[in-house]
Amino acid sequence: MRGSVGVLDYFDLRSMRKSHPAWRLMAADNAALVAGFLDAAFREPNERSLSESELAMRLEDYLFQLRQVEGEDAFPRHAVSYLDEWADNDHGWLRKFYPPGSDEAHYDLTPATETALQWLDGLFERGFVGTESRLYTAVSLLREIASGVEEDEEVRIAELERRRQAIDEEIRSIRRGEIPLLDSRSLKERFAQFSRTARELLSDFRAVEHNFRELDRSVREQIAEWAGEKSEMLERIFGEHDAITESEQGQSFRAFWDFLMTPSSQEELSSLLDRVFEIEELGEAREDDRLRRIHFDWMTAGEQTQRTVARLSQQLRSYLNDRAFYENRRITEILSGIERRALAVRDAIPKGTFMEIDDSRPAVHLPMERRLFSPPLPAEISAEVEEAQTEEIDPSALFDRIAVDKARLLGNIDAALRERSQITLRALVERYPLEEGLAELVTYFSLASEHPHAHIDEETTEWIEWRSRDGVRRRARAPRVIFAG
Repeated sequence: MRGSVGVLDYFDLRSMRKSHPAWRLMAADNAALVAGFLDAAFREPNERSLSESELAMRLEDYLFQLRQVEGEDAFPRHAVSYLDEWADNDHGWLRKFYPPGSDEAHYDLTPATETALQWLDGLFERGFVGTESRLYTAVSLLREIASGVEEDEEVRIAELERRRQAIDEEIRSIRRGEIPLLDSRSLKERFAQFSRTARELLSDFRAVEHNFRELDRSVREQIAEWAGEKSEMLERIFGEHDAITESEQGQSFRAFWDFLMTPSSQEELSSLLDRVFEIEELGEAREDDRLRRIHFDWMTAGEQTQRTVARLSQQLRSYLNDRAFYENRRITEILSGIERRALAVRDAIPKGTFMEIDDSRPAVHLPMERRLFSPPLPAEISAEVEEAQTEEIDPSALFDRIAVDKARLLGNIDAALRERSQITLRALVERYPLEEGLAELVTYFSLASEHPHAHIDEETTEWIEWRSRDGVRRRARAPRVIFAG
């Protein structure tokens, strides 16, 4: 396991040596048997999974051939015993599972076994080490990365123009008869790199499936241990499960699958493989029929990965439905218990208050009951200043405080609305004359601005009359106010 700086840590390596299945496979006494058979049974024919009977039969044949060379006492156990051992938790070289609709166990390679087999592939000496093609690949990737994050339009346009000039120059060279061709060494080097990458891509699918299954298992563990609200659990579960397809690995797989399933891409791959395998300079490499149909193997492996994701989603949905069923059943039991207790106390009702309800009716506010918006009238302010009158004014009036009882005014409004559905402020004042004069009238306007069913029509005005305490008749012109029940 590499740290953030890419350094192999001693303690991590010591832990992996004891726990990692790939390392245990390399250190096993019968590592040659395990690696040789699993490669021949799964990787060479590109088998994604095999039934227990089929794999056991192949292992028996493999052991029979080894015993012809190593002796009858070599590998004395039965094939099924070896398979069960390789699939247990202490080894982890095979994954034993039961596919939907089948009662027979099936086996598949684990990602750790794929890693070990790929490492063993690298131990065999290769005819030559192709550095040129790998360098071109590395440089091409660097160009894609640098160009993919460049935001400067001028820089990107300059790079495209440079590439266009290079393409135009290559076209002119070909028209002059100067056609550059790859030599035998370059052909074999690039073909070897393609072969290695194509086979590694098949191995990657097992790692993708394994990660999807691990993610689904973690989600199930969260469901089993969840003790909070159900809504929070569902939000977290679906958020985690979306990570199956929205994670970087899921997005990369979806992009690969979309490209591979495009008809034009399939036709291009088939055409390219047919053209490449007709090149005589490749020699014996052209005899690899499996590599010639590698794009069909990609499709098969990708389809199985898609089915795995769909099956995990279906299983999770069924799991949630089961939990919902048990929760509904528990709710039904609680309600039945309440009914039984209610029947038990029907004839012996407890004394005093034993149950309280906040309100016996819901608060309903219809849309048409809400007041419509009324634009305010522009205020007219005169800039002319009139001189004040010089007559004497009694200042004692400034200290006369008048207290208006709002509760009494609200009582007047409620009493009037009990007899009719609505009433204007003018009619209300005629029914309940003002006792405090203008101060009480202003208080009515204050209550109208706070009343939920009152409307102040500023475009329509009316005269409101009353008599002061000394019997003087007063009148005021004010906007019409309507109180509704």
